[in-house]
Amino acid sequence: MCEHFPALLQRDESGVPMASDDDHSHTHSHDHSHGSELSDMQVRVRSLETVLSEKGYVDPAALDAIVEAYETRIGPHNGAQVVARAWSDPAFREALLEDATKAVNAMGNLSPVGSHLIAIENTGATHNMVVCTLCSCYPWEVLGLPPTWYKSAAYRSRAVIEPRKVLSDFGVSLPEETEIRVWDSTAETRFLVVPRRPAGTEGWSEEKLAALVTRNSMVGTGLALNPGDAP
Repeated sequence: MCEHFPALLQRDESGVPMASDDDHSHTHSHDHSHGSELSDMQVRVRSLETVLSEKGYVDPAALDAIVEAYETRIGPHNGAQVVARAWSDPAFREALLEDATKAVNAMGNLSPVGSHLIAIENTGATHNMVVCTLCSCYPWEVLGLPPTWYKSAAYRSRAVIEPRKVLSDFGVSLPEETEIRVWDSTAETRFLVVPRRPAGTEGWSEEKLAALVTRNSMVGTGLALNPGDAP
């Protein structure tokens, strides 16, 4: 359900795709000719990987394992630690919202992030969701590699046009009165969503809280797990 979105774009009378007022200008562009979802750089990387694999210089299985680790374990685990600290430490939460790069780097046990990370907090009145409308800018230092759906043209277009419907596709239903804000990442600016802390977690350790934080909840396409759903 979350891997494929209908590739439907709203267009103006001249046929040009429309974006929402929340879109920000990017300093980078990509040519996705012939319907390809890959940028020129991604095509070159895959071609190089194929050549090196055929010549026996690299093991495709090892590359897949590295990618899987950064996409599902190492990256999201780092972000979960950041969110759990923000939930349990008011001073850190305030510092994170003021300067996410400085706050995350101060944790020491995480890979240093660039000078572009901004933390945005979900509340009962506002839900935040992150997209990169022109490519796939993503805070990989705290979330790992971006999932396939994040890079898809369907998500990149629909997230700014019909965010509530996209959230519904991910199984997230919010009250009508909840404002949904869509943030557009660029090469200079990345975002980390701090999801709402689930009820019934008072007194929990940071390690236990981190288990409730999912990658999607830090992108805004999901919510933190309820205590009973923790792995």
